Amino acid sequence: MIKEIKVKTALSPSQLPGLDYALNPYRGCAHACVYCYAPSVIHWDKGKWGELVEVKINLLRILSKELRVKKKGVVGLGTVTDPYQPAEKKYEITRRCLELLLMHDFPVCIQTKSSLVLRDIDLLKEFKNVEVGITLTALDDSVREKLEPGATSVKERLRALAELRQNGIRTWVFLGPVMPHITEVEALVDAIAEVKPEYVLVDRLRLKEGVRERVREFIQEFKPELLCDYEGIFRKGAEYYGEVLDSIINRCGKSGLRCEINRPGD
Repeated sequence: MIKEIKVKTALSPSQLPGLDYALNPYRGCAHACVYCYAPSVIHWDKGKWGELVEVKINLLRILSKELRVKKKGVVGLGTVTDPYQPAEKKYEITRRCLELLLMHDFPVCIQTKSSLVLRDIDLLKEFKNVEVGITLTALDDSVREKLEPGATSVKERLRALAELRQNGIRTWVFLGPVMPHITEVEALVDAIAEVKPEYVLVDRLRLKEGVRERVREFIQEFKPELLCDYEGIFRKGAEYYGEVLDSIINRCGKSGLRCEINRPGD
């Protein structure tokens, strides 16, 4: 369901490394990812995550005013929602935001799970400083359909990475969250290496409020034989991931990929 809303602010201070501002054209996300912790970040209380998307219909007017007075800094486009989720096809708010950011010469960092970003290559090529990150969690699309039911296929995301790079746009991959025994780490890293992003940012499963329950339900339905292992992961949290992340770093090194570990606290 889509609901049009009005907001009072556009750019928010960002606590994420490398970003000065966060800009989210939508509230909620139709990709409905099992592991998403955005609901706890924005205190979502409007039903099941993924079933409602709020469109910020006055965002462009607010953003235009703020860009005239804000100190120039890197804008993270899509920090708690996907800026290229299905609603963007109709509303084009992300594209209009990009036009304003380009006009005011603000650096931009985009993160998405959608090949719809290719629609805006014409704009992206005009930026002096822009990069596009695409999230990949699993190589097998049947797994992706369970984890990220509303998102673009893995094949389309890899194609988007290749096409963006061919057009001179800096790309990176958010490999995460790594789902133990589900993310095919070696095969996924090899596939990423073929499209040559500038770097890979690896993240573990982050068990914020609500995530544990959704992941448990997913495991029970998709791979119940892993439930015992995942209960152990739930207990250990970050402690579990030491060897897992080391193995990804090693594999990336062998594949010629620069790899970084995402280390914000829980």
